[in-house]
Amino acid sequence: MRVGLLGGTFNPPHIGHLICAQEAYAQLELDHVLWMPVYSPPHKEAVGDPGVEARVELCRRAVAGDERFSVSRIEADVPGKSYTVDTLRRLHESRPEDQLTFIMGGDMAYALPTWHQPETVLALATVAVAERAGVTRDQIRQHLAGLAGADRIRFFDMPRLDISSSDIRARVAAGRPIRYLVPDAVADYIASEGLYA
Repeated sequence: MRVGLLGGTFNPPHIGHLICAQEAYAQLELDHVLWMPVYSPPHKEAVGDPGVEARVELCRRAVAGDERFSVSRIEADVPGKSYTVDTLRRLHESRPEDQLTFIMGGDMAYALPTWHQPETVLALATVAVAERAGVTRDQIRQHLAGLAGADRIRFFDMPRLDISSSDIRARVAAGRPIRYLVPDAVADYIASEGLYA
């Protein structure tokens, strides 16, 4: 099975994440996309983190009813920092028959040489890159050319959406509407649990 992997903090998940997963699924001819919320946010900006269980539930609600997607706890159940290479190794052990495709934005792809064991990441999975404003495909290709396995990187197109989780948290805190920026089930859960207020 060709499995796409979409990791992140998902604090909260929004339509940009869904569109990214959908475009990767369609353009890369994947059979399924696993959403993998991390246990703890890797960056300081996730000040309003409601905790891993809330973010896992938000992801479940975001993908509910779409058989192309499901939520995995493979990173949510690992306290502390989660290295992509370790996640890929665990997935290979538990699902050796699957072909893994790790989905990321252009900004993350450009930073790949600074990751923990980036060449092992490229050996364990195809890296699929959604081009984002600021970094072009050619810049990414040139920047990663020195890595073994860089020829396995694939690109896919995604509509430009100026939506971020931090903006959504700020809107909630300010009492502004978030409908149409997140799935209704996500907005309902944020409201009912008082998240980000």
